Amino acid sequence: METSMFAISSLRSMEIIDINTGAKLGYIKDLKVNCEDYKIEAITIPTQKTGWFSKGEDLEIPWDRIKKIGIDVILVDGDETFEK
Repeated sequence: METSMFAISSLRSMEIIDINTGAKLGYIKDLKVNCEDYKIEAITIPTQKTGWFSKGEDLEIPWDRIKKIGIDVILVDGDETFEK
């Protein structure tokens, strides 16, 4: 992965796309950070709600599944892991 600097606010505005299916997964809701190693472990994105009162679980994508961060998208390798 290229070494570039991104602000958290700009990462949250990038759409996440699975490179295997081309599916749009959504936008970053939160980051999971390992404070001992100072590294991002995973990103979380909200899932679709299925009903009026149901609450969807957040989808956690490990950082090593991120293949490319572009100007306006983040490409991840879903590899049958993130089926909706």
